[in-house]
Amino acid sequence: MKPVCLVIGAGAGIGGNVGKRFAAGGYHAVLCRRSDEEGLQQLVAEIEAAGGSATGYLLNAVEQGSIEERVAAVEEEIGPVEVVIYNLGAQIGDRPLADTSYKAFEMGWQLATFGLFRTASAVCPKMEERGKGVILVTSATAAVRGNAGQHSHAAAMGGRRMLCQTLNAQFSRKGIHVVHVLIDGMVDAPDTLGKMLGPELFQDLRKQRGGEQDGLMLPEQMAETYFHVAHQHRSAWTHELDLRAFSDLAWWNH
Repeated sequence: MKPVCLVIGAGAGIGGNVGKRFAAGGYHAVLCRRSDEEGLQQLVAEIEAAGGSATGYLLNAVEQGSIEERVAAVEEEIGPVEVVIYNLGAQIGDRPLADTSYKAFEMGWQLATFGLFRTASAVCPKMEERGKGVILVTSATAAVRGNAGQHSHAAAMGGRRMLCQTLNAQFSRKGIHVVHVLIDGMVDAPDTLGKMLGPELFQDLRKQRGGEQDGLMLPEQMAETYFHVAHQHRSAWTHELDLRAFSDLAWWNH
């Protein structure tokens, strides 16, 4: 039986590419995303065509019981979840305080913080019983710096970072490795940055900074870091790291 890597937020960018990398590394990738069944099954087919194994499920993470039920089903029907990639974004775009509704603010918390809490509540007891497990959490610059217009995102991602720290404080000595991965830059991903900018601006940005210029972060290269960190020896675990393109200023220099 192959070890299972559960990806919550398996889009065409970071999540999908991380799922591919773990499948190539011998895992069965369980890929979950909110919508686009066709794109999800295409991702599964690509993994299988490359010799890996994967299954895909649509998952509305804010729906009550959805994460918990999926974890339980995977454990029962596929196998023990050894690695979780929590990759749900919570970006609603720049909005002044007056334009940030209660609903929009709460949605950021639901996706960034409460969803991670629910995921940890579902997988940590099982990992603790087995004495091992990895939870890799994709985060953002907003987790360490709150900018104007980022009321929902910064509050949500700051909570995500602190939750990773509390999980480590409780579970690290029990063999569960929790990693907060701070993405400090723009990712060449059509279903995140591409949707925020729109097709035309996204292609212009790719021409200016992408391709051989390496000014946009490439999801397939980022996936290598996720895979490496998941397999660190426990005497030298990384609990938080920053990823950015070589040409970008770090968040603390802005």
